[in-house]
Amino acid sequence: MIMYHELLSTLGLNSYFLRFWQCASDFWRGPSAWKIWTLNVFLIVVVFLGLLTQYRLNVWNRDFFNALERRDGTAIGEQALVFVPLALSSIALAILGVWGRMTTQRKWREWLSRRLIEQWLVNEGYRRHTLLIDDHQTPEYRIAEDARVATDAPVDFAVGLLTALLSALTFIKVLWNVGGDLDINAFGRHLNFPGYLVIAAIAYATLTTAGMLVIGRRLVRVFEGKNQAEAELRRSAARIRENALQDNNAGDCKELQASLEHVIARWRDLCWQLMQTTLISHGSFLLAPGVALTLCAPKYLAGTMSLGEVTQAAAAFVIVQAAFNWLVDNYPRFADWVSSANRVGSLLISLDELNRQPRTLDAATGISVTEDHTSAVR
Repeated sequence: MIMYHELLSTLGLNSYFLRFWQCASDFWRGPSAWKIWTLNVFLIVVVFLGLLTQYRLNVWNRDFFNALERRDGTAIGEQALVFVPLALSSIALAILGVWGRMTTQRKWREWLSRRLIEQWLVNEGYRRHTLLIDDHQTPEYRIAEDARVATDAPVDFAVGLLTALLSALTFIKVLWNVGGDLDINAFGRHLNFPGYLVIAAIAYATLTTAGMLVIGRRLVRVFEGKNQAEAELRRSAARIRENALQDNNAGDCKELQASLEHVIARWRDLCWQLMQTTLISHGSFLLAPGVALTLCAPKYLAGTMSLGEVTQAAAAFVIVQAAFNWLVDNYPRFADWVSSANRVGSLLISLDELNRQPRTLDAATGISVTEDHTSAVR
């Protein structure tokens, strides 16, 4: 149980995130939600067709290199003609996928932004919110930027995760059938490893995923700090423009400079974190084909695997390990999404608290405020 809570804390899944999801998930319910679900079904169909095309390209890869190994010019020409419709189909499906994903993202962002604006404006919440002394500042940035990130990423994640799952299930079978068993004679003993390429792909992905979780454990907090610093910089710049007619705005200028320094420091932290995660993600991307070819080399040299089968198995190995490494490839963006979702959830919680508290009239400002407007919402 302790390890479970630590994992949730590492991923940044806290009460702010839950509040965000409670609000944002309403988009998928209601009388007009059927339009979005229809679009989602279209996306799923595109994913399935894309996987079918990818599988056919994998088979084409085998047949082409087998023809190349035989130096069969006729077969090579036939395979070149087969490649054209496969490539065009893959391009068309990719374009349709982009349309479906971005349409869903656009509609979800519009819905969430309207909901946030309505809650911010109701009962003059935009006035009373400025008097809160806590970490719920810069609502404008959260409505504009954090709401965008919070609704963009989940759609990409859902499509990517479905693609990764289906790819793993499909190409594990390819690896198992093409790779077969590996027989090794070592220390006077005969060792047999059934489906050794599948085992190697899973072990490779497990190792890289564990490395990413260890190295990127601070990434969510770093993204949150960067986003907050950016919001504070915009707020400082806006304050100078709003106070432009005042004679003495030296304090605002100093605050702007300090905000800029804070932004640069947070970007330095983010750069260091992304350098470390790139070590894992890019290193895994470069090593995977070499690992696959190395594992296939003994069977090719023994004459039990053709050149086409080697290339087919190597391509399938890369696809399988990439599917299992979905978290590795998406961890930085996942961290950015969680940080933005937390900030939107933080804004929602502060607005919820304002709407629950009784309001009085502030004598100095004439603004309708809560009785305890300076308390932290935590």
